[in-house]
Amino acid sequence: MTGPGDDDEIARRVWTELSSLVRRRDRRPAVSDALGMSFTRVKALLYTAIEPRTGRQLATLLAIDAPYVSVIVDDLEKRGYVRREPHPTDRRAKLVRVTAAGKKAAKKAQEVLYLPPEALLALPTEDLEALDRIVAKLAGSDPEIA
Repeated sequence: MTGPGDDDEIARRVWTELSSLVRRRDRRPAVSDALGMSFTRVKALLYTAIEPRTGRQLATLLAIDAPYVSVIVDDLEKRGYVRREPHPTDRRAKLVRVTAAGKKAAKKAQEVLYLPPEALLALPTEDLEALDRIVAKLAGSDPEIA
């Protein structure tokens, strides 16, 4: 028999376990090793793979200062992952655009980052489907909740 507050306690326990599981599965070192660069550089690559960015935009997204963005972009450019090009409307700015090699490296980074743990892959389909529904509700993407 459950009483008042039991749901809150269960929710706390579930959240603690989920948080712990995610922290234990930190894939940042693995993706840095796979690409041979710091995780900050990996993130910059991933952001530019989504769409071209200015240095100022990258600085904001990465929460770093502009001079360090230049160092990162210089390195990514040397690796052939990005190129700088003129901004179409702002003569003072440059856009950082991903190259074909950069798209390939970004895809590899995503594969490493989002590789599910073996325990998740081993779950039966019905458990995965139930977990998928629950996570969608938690993330607010379930159309029935919206």
